[in-house]
Parts: sequence; structure tokens; C-alpha cells
Amino acid sequence: MPKMKTRRAAAKRYHVTGSGKVKYKKQGMRHILSKKTTKRKRHLRKAGLLSPAEQKRANKLLPYG
Repeated sequence: MPKMKTRRAAAKRYHVTGSGKVKYKKQGMRHILSKKTTKRKRHLRKAGLLSPAEQKRANKLLPYG
């Protein structure tokens, strides 16, 4: 059976942790930062974790993740 292809768009956005959870970078830290509060920007810096339902979808896109 041939190898399954990884969706490159998903591979650039998601990273699988050692325990199998899927991390992603939060949106909203690219531009127009002056109007956002310091607290909001600080929370956006941390990586987010996908919910279990979204994690199932991401695992189909990342077969070897």
C-alpha cells in the first residue's frame, strides 16, 4: 500500500505533542497590535490546544503527525 500524503497546509499550522495533543498558534498577532490590550496580546502568545472534536479532523490531515 502506498504512503498516505500529509496535507501540507495542516502540517504548517499544527504540531502534534508527545502525548498526541495538537497544538496551534493563535491568530491575531500579525498586525494592528496597537489597539489590542497588553493582556490580550500576552494570551495570544501562548499556543492553543485543539478540542477533541477538532483533533480528530486534524489527525486525518496529519496521518504521520
